[in-house]
Amino acid sequence: MKASRIAAAGAVSGIAVLALSAPAFAHVSVQPEGAAAKGGYAVVDFKVPNERDNASTTKLEVNFPTDHPLASVMPQPVPGWKAEVTKGKPAKPLEAHGKQITEVVTKVTWTADGKGVEPGYFQKFPVSIGALPEDADQLVFKAIQTYSNKEVVRWIEVPQEGQDEPDTPAPVLKLSAAEDDAHGASGSDAKADDTGAAAQNTAADTSASDSGSGDGSDTTARVLGIVGIVVGAAGVAYGVLAGRRRNSGTAA
Repeated sequence: MKASRIAAAGAVSGIAVLALSAPAFAHVSVQPEGAAAKGGYAVVDFKVPNERDNASTTKLEVNFPTDHPLASVMPQPVPGWKAEVTKGKPAKPLEAHGKQITEVVTKVTWTADGKGVEPGYFQKFPVSIGALPEDADQLVFKAIQTYSNKEVVRWIEVPQEGQDEPDTPAPVLKLSAAEDDAHGASGSDAKADDTGAAAQNTAADTSASDSGSGDGSDTTARVLGIVGIVVGAAGVAYGVLAGRRRNSGTAA
């Protein structure tokens, strides 16, 4: 009896843990492919898991932040989905590459051409964005997920630091420290390039040094060869003269 009660309590606890943790891994999220550095450009993936057992996800709407508008937003084609880009005027003046930006992307909507995201699966929607703001630590993208049974889930609650995650949190992109190259080349890459250039210079110097050493070795070898020939010739001449002297002495 006691054992059965313990088992029942354990089962209830396990269900409670799963219920509490479900929103943490089942909601629409956004993650960068690599780094999302302030002032730079990045490719981010909006990941959409299907939370229903009896319906497919057939539509996703992602609203882009209006407090930090992005001058460049380009969705990557996703097989089986049609992407529609909605544009509007930025709330405050925006410049990119010395030009005034009068229109920015405010929303991207993906609509399934076929079955969409079926139960037990997820889908990624890649988007190239930039330039990322330099005066913010994160960007919030409010998303709306629609199912084939017409159910709509609004992932629009903004998570607050120090508080529990809301039931329907909005996707949040964390921004890393600014990099040397605003278009995505990291400082480490720059250092790697410098290191590579130094290595190439060192290799060239070493090659030149080896080449110089080779020339010196060839010259030394030639000198020694000539000296050997001279010495050999002198030895032969001495042998001939010595033989003549012996023959002359014998004849006398």
